Amino acid sequence: MWGIFIGLASGALQFFLLLKFTKIITGGKFGIKALVFGITQFLLPFVVLLLSAFFLGDNILGENFLMWIGIGMAAALVICAVIRFIIVSKRP
Repeated sequence: MWGIFIGLASGALQFFLLLKFTKIITGGKFGIKALVFGITQFLLPFVVLLLSAFFLGDNILGENFLMWIGIGMAAALVICAVIRFIIVSKRP
């Protein structure tokens, strides 16, 4: 159960970083800030999964918690993208 919460939080953070990255890139301002956002959002899932595997272990979060973290990340990205699409498409 805790794995899904960790996944949802990290997926929402990854969506926020991806949103910032795409705003900078589509604005035509490619610089060090865009590079940092791009690399950070790309490496975030790897870091979350590796840190969870090394420091939490199976006895704290239960069986298959890495799978639930991955499912939470994917679900958060999809849900945030759909919400963002609905908000943007309702603007005049």
